[in-house]
Amino acid sequence: MTEKKPSVLFKIIKWFVKVFYPKMQVEGAEHLPDEPVIIVGNHCQMNGPIVGELYVPGEPYIWCAGEMMHLKDVSEYAFRDFWSQKPKWTHSGYKLLSYIIAPIAVCVFNNARTIGVYHDTRILSTFKNTVKKLQEGKSVVIFPEHDVKHNHIVCDFQDKFIDIAKLYYKKTGKELRFVPMYIAPKLKKICLGKPVQFCAIEPMDVERSRICTYLMDEITAIAEALPEHTVVPYRNIPKKDYPSNIPKEHAYEKTGSGLSHIPLAKDK
Repeated sequence: MTEKKPSVLFKIIKWFVKVFYPKMQVEGAEHLPDEPVIIVGNHCQMNGPIVGELYVPGEPYIWCAGEMMHLKDVSEYAFRDFWSQKPKWTHSGYKLLSYIIAPIAVCVFNNARTIGVYHDTRILSTFKNTVKKLQEGKSVVIFPEHDVKHNHIVCDFQDKFIDIAKLYYKKTGKELRFVPMYIAPKLKKICLGKPVQFCAIEPMDVERSRICTYLMDEITAIAEALPEHTVVPYRNIPKKDYPSNIPKEHAYEKTGSGLSHIPLAKDK
């Protein structure tokens, strides 16, 4: 089946985004195996989907909120998810903006390499389409954070996306791998970590917990190993409240060779 070609309007929008969005450097591409994988990253607000479309190697497909693909749903979803945590005096302006962007969002999310994610019975189509793309040799990018704090780098991951591996195993007999990805817009970097492999003989609740824990820990470790920078959090909070990648319980002093780590509390 031939895939639908992107519209002219989408191509124009994508060109403008690529021109004005900072060029990102990819580190750790050697961790991507020569087979389809699930790449799991920090959402980083709008940066995650943009980076997935423009810079992640291999032109992967990206999970996106299904509401952003339907004109009648965009405005309510966009305000709630993007701007509801902004100061209340700005809400009227953002509500107006949510209506203005609706037709543009529908164009973008229906023409980009996306797979719509739903929270009702349509989730079955999400999983089916994801496995189909994997079988076609395409990797898939997922940003599974939700608004529950995990640490200073990521929010907790919703874990049901791990079930894709079970379905993929039933279809192919192959144990899918998940690759952690940390996006650092302030450093203009995309960092990929070592993959973790699904184990088909283990119970699903064990695998969900094991793989999500590994991914969150690995993304955090990648972020903390980078030079000091401001983390773009999942929540769309005021920029003055954005955290640093350096944990508060540590202090750092400049040395001739760079940053020297001095623990103020016992490392765990």
